[in-house]
Amino acid sequence: MNRVLRPAAALVKLRTPKYIIQTSVRKFSESSAFAMPAYKGGCYCGELKYTVDISPDDARTSLCHCKNCKKFFGTAFGLTTKVPISSFSYTSDSKKPTIHEADNGSGTMLHREFCPTCGSGILEVGEPAMKDFRYIMTGTLDHPGDLPPKGEFFCRRREKWMPEVPGIFHKQEIKE
Repeated sequence: MNRVLRPAAALVKLRTPKYIIQTSVRKFSESSAFAMPAYKGGCYCGELKYTVDISPDDARTSLCHCKNCKKFFGTAFGLTTKVPISSFSYTSDSKKPTIHEADNGSGTMLHREFCPTCGSGILEVGEPAMKDFRYIMTGTLDHPGDLPPKGEFFCRRREKWMPEVPGIFHKQEIKE
């Protein structure tokens, strides 16, 4: 098993007035030195599981206030994490997802995958982004707080009672 180790420096006083730096190591990853962190997730019943190998800097978690997301998520907004398609994979012991495709209301085909047993939505992607990205339902990550929001979309449709999320970007509309 390869381990990527990150040193944590500590000063150790010698008997003479000189110091040396002594390092300890902390396990960072189970794979090679250049591997990305692995994020795991799955559906409510546990029959559909996935892994995402990505740097947190390359993942984009966003709130979406469009009508389509509100209807699908059953809440005031959708919360998804955009990842490159190459970073996402279902685990080998996972069931196959059920797929639903339909017009998202603006003329773009929207592809959604969900668990055939419990119905949990796992991911979605619009036709323009299909070859490159997947939008994971952030709540299906085992630790969704590890990838906090970086932006809000369709802000003009945000519910009036909901405040703007501070410290992230805000777009009134998108075309993805």
